[in-house]
Amino acid sequence: MLTLFRNFAKSKWAVGLLVVLGLALVVTGGTQMDVLGNLGPKHIIKAGDRSVDALEFRSQMDIALRQQREQTGSEVSFEDLSPPGILAQILGQRSQSLGFLAWAYKAGVRPSPELITKFIRQQPLFFDPLTSQFSEERFVSELQQRGLTPEMFNEGQRDGIMERHIGAAIGGGARLPRVYSAVLANQSLATRDARWFTVTQAMAGTAGTPTDAQLTAFMAENADQIRNPEFRSATVILFDNAADVSTAVTEERVAERFRLRQDSLAQPERRTFATLTAPDRATADRIAAALKAGQTPQAVGQANNLQPATYTDTPRTAVADPAIAAAVFGLTANQVSDPIQARVGFVVAQVTGITAGRPVTLADVRPQIVEELQAEAVRAGVYRRVQAYEAARGEGKSVDDAVAQVGARALPVQPVTREGRFQNGSQFNGPPRILESMWTLNKGAASEVIDAGNSQYFVVRLDNIVPAALPPLAEIRGPLAQQWVLRENARLLTDKSNALAARVRGGEDIAAVAASVGAQVQTRTAMSRESQAEVGPGVFRGAFTTAKGEVFSAQQSNDSFVIGRTEAITAPAPALAAPLAQQINPQLSQENMNGVLQTVLKAAAARIEVGYDEPAARVALGLPETAQETPAGAATAPRTPAPAQ
Repeated sequence: MLTLFRNFAKSKWAVGLLVVLGLALVVTGGTQMDVLGNLGPKHIIKAGDRSVDALEFRSQMDIALRQQREQTGSEVSFEDLSPPGILAQILGQRSQSLGFLAWAYKAGVRPSPELITKFIRQQPLFFDPLTSQFSEERFVSELQQRGLTPEMFNEGQRDGIMERHIGAAIGGGARLPRVYSAVLANQSLATRDARWFTVTQAMAGTAGTPTDAQLTAFMAENADQIRNPEFRSATVILFDNAADVSTAVTEERVAERFRLRQDSLAQPERRTFATLTAPDRATADRIAAALKAGQTPQAVGQANNLQPATYTDTPRTAVADPAIAAAVFGLTANQVSDPIQARVGFVVAQVTGITAGRPVTLADVRPQIVEELQAEAVRAGVYRRVQAYEAARGEGKSVDDAVAQVGARALPVQPVTREGRFQNGSQFNGPPRILESMWTLNKGAASEVIDAGNSQYFVVRLDNIVPAALPPLAEIRGPLAQQWVLRENARLLTDKSNALAARVRGGEDIAAVAASVGAQVQTRTAMSRESQAEVGPGVFRGAFTTAKGEVFSAQQSNDSFVIGRTEAITAPAPALAAPLAQQINPQLSQENMNGVLQTVLKAAAARIEVGYDEPAARVALGLPETAQETPAGAATAPRTPAPAQ
């Protein structure tokens, strides 16, 4: 279903985005200081009663980015979404897809829970490698590794089944008549006769050395590509201190903390039990009856083609499904539960052993308590410095004096662009809020203390601003002159080719026109679509895109054009075209189905109120709220424009 996004499918983000549409993943990753903020609105995307918040959107994009890296080996980042239009396209497609799913569910296309359960239980990923049977524990474990809950995964599978069923229904009537593929096969196998001659740069003339006035005008024409961006440098004040980590923890404090937390640190009750997961209630009832009759879980499982899951000395917190946990820890020894409505199917449990909980001793948990007290000391030290810094600033002391007084530390931020690129092209990997603060301050000003969460605080002082400006002509004269010459040569060659082609179109003999510039006419008969390597791209494109007798003019290489005429078009023998027509008919039908599906998706989404908040999405990805016209990092050094084509 999702393959209908054909245009976006050419993007390096396509693979990850298609996976994301089926699975909603939780956030992973971090920043240099582990400072994350959710500053966006409640919804990034809204489609009817469905929505995606900032955390979920970041989660989806994060896994898409990781999967793209794993599958292609390319170094892609969220910065690749910074230019205008790219992120909006992703958001538009995602909101449209959510709108379609909301419409389909509202229209009554709702897979039954049994169908979803059956699909999940058939996935080899969730099979126990020893028994080759579905395992509830492996199911939960695999989802946890991917940051998923069973509810999230089930919802994704429900949406996938809805899409496949609707797509299959539409695709059943989307097969094209064979005449379509017959026409395409005829075009593909037809041969062409053509005559042409080549116009070289030498025939058109070359540009001389540009003057300063010409280069200055050239710079003005391409200012957006050449201009260096604004750079800002700053100092970041941090309030942590290595001395806090080595703070001694006295035995008295350890003992006092142990007394306060002794009950919560006690060893919990543990149980040994077995579970059997059935696909439906009727099977679960049979299993419960057999277990209560005295049969072993292994025998009952074998009789029902199921593999029991065994849990040994397991605390309640280690049981992933709350319904199963509540039932198991409500049983007595050797008692069998009634069927339990679990996340996947129905579960019957039998408890075979109970280990009572016991209190812990100080020796059991002393390292844990020491670590906890040391972490508190670190947080207290940070908070004391923050208070002392604010008091010193309130007394009129400078940032440097306040930092020296309270024992904070200052880290320099080298000149960096608003998009987070340094002058050497490397990427700033600190918290986005540092850059945000830098671009809200005047030179020499310092921000208020910023609470970054997790007991982390910092202050940003803006040290210098280097305004955006064109580099001096003398600095880029060499490469700029090369680009100017390339552009002028391309213009001379294009003008010359257009003039010669106009003469041929006006009725002059092609041989005479070729001779006027010292060129030779070449002739080729029975050219096929496999002849491109032999005749060159310009001749191939010209001959196979024009009608019989039509003149063509096409670029053959960076420094040559071809001018010619298609002399004849010969249709292929039916015996050759028929097999090809039969071969490509399924592909054409698929393309037609994709077009129909795209129309259906748009029409369905149009019935649901959809929308998205691009600035909030950018904030969630750590990008500037507003798209920059110049891609991030593209102006880290003086650049020159590409030659005109």
